[in-house]
Amino acid sequence: MKHPNVVFVFADQMRGQATGYAGDPNAITPNLDKLAAESIVFTNAVAGCPVCSPYRASLVTGQYPHTHGIFLNDLHLQHKAVSIADAFDSAGYNTGWIGKWHIDGHGRTRFTPPERRQGFKFWRAVECCHDYNHSVYYADTDRKLYWNGYDAIAQAQEAKRYIENYQDSKPFALFVSWGPPHDPYDEAPEQFKKLFSPEKLVLRKNVQADFEEKARQWLAGYYSHISALDYALGIILETIRKVKLEDETILIFTSDHGDMLGSQGEFAKQRPWDESILVPFLLRYPGLFGKKRKIFSTPFNVPHIMPTLLSLCGIKIPETVEGKDFTKALCGIEKPPEKEAILSCYCPFGQWTRKQGGREYRGLRTERYTYVRDLKGPWLFYDNEKDPYQLNNLCNNPDYEKIQSELEVLLREKLQETKDEFRPGEYYIEKWGYSVDENLTVPYWMID
Repeated sequence: MKHPNVVFVFADQMRGQATGYAGDPNAITPNLDKLAAESIVFTNAVAGCPVCSPYRASLVTGQYPHTHGIFLNDLHLQHKAVSIADAFDSAGYNTGWIGKWHIDGHGRTRFTPPERRQGFKFWRAVECCHDYNHSVYYADTDRKLYWNGYDAIAQAQEAKRYIENYQDSKPFALFVSWGPPHDPYDEAPEQFKKLFSPEKLVLRKNVQADFEEKARQWLAGYYSHISALDYALGIILETIRKVKLEDETILIFTSDHGDMLGSQGEFAKQRPWDESILVPFLLRYPGLFGKKRKIFSTPFNVPHIMPTLLSLCGIKIPETVEGKDFTKALCGIEKPPEKEAILSCYCPFGQWTRKQGGREYRGLRTERYTYVRDLKGPWLFYDNEKDPYQLNNLCNNPDYEKIQSELEVLLREKLQETKDEFRPGEYYIEKWGYSVDENLTVPYWMID
């Protein structure tokens, strides 16, 4: 078989529990549910450093944040590693990026010139914009353009045009990066907003009582965004079917990280709880796996995406990649190359400063357990099989002393393997020479 095409679609801040196929009673996601019935469903896909820019940098490089240096938002990713676009290009692919970029670091709504696009050629993108109904983007020049209406649907239409009009004999790798369901939560089209009433929503069992009212308001908008994204995904799926490329196209749907939305009394991302770190991840490749649902429950971290995707396309994995190739495990030939995902927060910043309870941490998400320590010592320990809402912190519980000790040893081994020193945030900021404010945040006035 020739090299397959790739369509990689991902949302921003969509947690893994928020789909119909995952059992969420609120979610209205018919296209995602249908796709899940034809895909490998990763039930423990993990955003190891659950923040926008670190995810994107790890996706593009296959490296961990302390290696590529993007552990805060709004930083510039240096083009030192062989990027995923470079690898596809070397194998004869055409590459494209549509939507949110967020690894240029030269201003959220400023032009990203070709030399700062990590090798991507087709370009309909902007650094970062969450004004979903008046969303700016750029093409080949520095002239500002605006998506027509709700940007995720317009971007899906752009992907549709790209796929329909594609006539090159070379395969393509198209990345579509959506801004929703990231807040603001009230900007979805009215046809999707009217589907959700705050008072009718079923809250997760770990939403604290004093957060219930806010959580209902947030979630009504959040689910409306997700339904809009599901509609947009339907446009892309129907296009691939219409042009008869299903069998020779790898289609991935995922997200960069989740959203707490009142669970554990927290909001937004960066936190090590499942609502923040677990994301949807569907991989459909009929030419290799057929079109039957298959569950893959081994934790799968962001740096593994690049080597696994390249391997599925028959492309050599660059030496600069740190992630591991899961292809043989997905094919059922070998056991997964590792069975746990590293969790990390290098610097508490933005919506999770130290004043807000933020802290540096490192941890592990295994198929059953979550174990996390901060700079002072063990912090969180959950048995996710017995306690899926993570309500009972088992840290230093005598009944779990042996398991906690084993996880601590394993964490130390993983940090050593990935050359992670686990130091305070200021150490990494000084090491990389970044300018931040008192909250370790790249100030917005410096970047807009």
